[in-house]
Amino acid sequence: MERYNNLDKQYINGHWKDGSEDDHIQDINPFDNSVLLDIKCAGLGELDEAYEAAHQAAKTWSATLPQERRDILLKAAAILEARKDEFAEWIAKEAGGAHAKGEVEVMLAREVILEASSFPSRMHGQILASSTPGKESRVYRKPLGVIGIISPWNFPVHLSMRSIAPALGCGNTIVVKPASQTPATGGTLLAKLFEEAGLPAGVFNVVVGKSSVIGDPFVQHPIPKMISFTGSTPVGQNIGKLAGEGLKKVALELGGNNVFIVLEDADIDRAVAGGMMGKFMHQGQICMAINRFLVHEKVYDEFRDKLVARTKELKVGDPLQRETDIGPLIDEKQVKRIQKDVEESIAQGAKLEFGGQAEGAVLYPTVLSQVRNDMPIAQNEIFGPVAALIPFKDDEEMLRLANELNFGLSGALHTRNVERGVQLARQVETGMIHVNDQSVNDEPNAPFGGEKESGMGRFGGEWVIEEMTRVQWVTVQHTPREYPI
Repeated sequence: MERYNNLDKQYINGHWKDGSEDDHIQDINPFDNSVLLDIKCAGLGELDEAYEAAHQAAKTWSATLPQERRDILLKAAAILEARKDEFAEWIAKEAGGAHAKGEVEVMLAREVILEASSFPSRMHGQILASSTPGKESRVYRKPLGVIGIISPWNFPVHLSMRSIAPALGCGNTIVVKPASQTPATGGTLLAKLFEEAGLPAGVFNVVVGKSSVIGDPFVQHPIPKMISFTGSTPVGQNIGKLAGEGLKKVALELGGNNVFIVLEDADIDRAVAGGMMGKFMHQGQICMAINRFLVHEKVYDEFRDKLVARTKELKVGDPLQRETDIGPLIDEKQVKRIQKDVEESIAQGAKLEFGGQAEGAVLYPTVLSQVRNDMPIAQNEIFGPVAALIPFKDDEEMLRLANELNFGLSGALHTRNVERGVQLARQVETGMIHVNDQSVNDEPNAPFGGEKESGMGRFGGEWVIEEMTRVQWVTVQHTPREYPI
């Protein structure tokens, strides 16, 4: 099986072509700074061409028989399985993801496609009771039309696919704008996948360009009926504002400041194991990654010591090496940002238990104790391999600490008393929370999304069908009706 080529091109209406801008995007390997791709940027002309191609393809694709749409999605899932090593290698080279992370990401993307393959036969309408004699009241569900998708760099294959596959399954056509750091894994590699699966021209389009040129126009363009965005809260707020001006639907999965709560009766070894996964997978560059460890003061020392011991065992290095646990952050700018928050927090009283040093874009796994909620490392989304430990004395203080920051994406809570755990978990202001597990959970048939400044809308299962479709009320008056006028 040959490797995919032309990953440095735009993909518009079934054709691979260079962008028209003089500017270029260089796709850089964050570990060794080698250039993976050099892409001539798309401009406003390519953006308009891509949206127009999607618009023209929308009528035909929405009318395609459900089994035909299903079969294309199933074929894409099979191809992704066959090419999983190629995709995992690209994830390592482009996003700095360790081998285990790449495997998990490809598996999650495949599961999303399989779930979406059922959507063509789940576009259910309804027959409603009518209060008018002789009237039949029907509700039809239809695709939105064209959806614009802006994908992130941290889990580019999975988080792009989370919008791509459901949109296609629901009968929509799409234009994807991948992050500049991951144009292949978030865009052109996925276009190749669906091209090989037999998706008709115009249904899937990719534009790779500078946000300063095509960013706002991507959202403001009159053709798309919905914008799906995964990324930072400030950017998401601007997208929501621009989309609102055009009365477009939005699905926004934004920043997180996720809590990992350890109650006094928790199984500490189990909690530490979950904390390691939820904090250090992909160097903590996950929207659901743990930001703050809230640990009851009675078990604080034990949890801290065991977490530090496990952290010291992590292997740091080249993500292409299978034994590597911690690879690079996406760039050195992120390292400097996080180190600044660490240093300021230490100056305010936090204690460095382990780590803190960096080599290039690689930030070594770090543990801080004696952290408070008002310190930078707790206030800001870390998006890196730093564990911040905050003690609490009772349930009331824990809930105050958990809820006083204006984010609510994911979380976890550990206790041996499951029902008490569920009752407390329901009081944490977050879209998702997991008892006796860790915060990084995503299943294709479950509602995924956040509260407060962590976003709006839901991905997954029937919830994403609701997001990516519209309903139309149609009535039939079977018998003559008496009117008051």
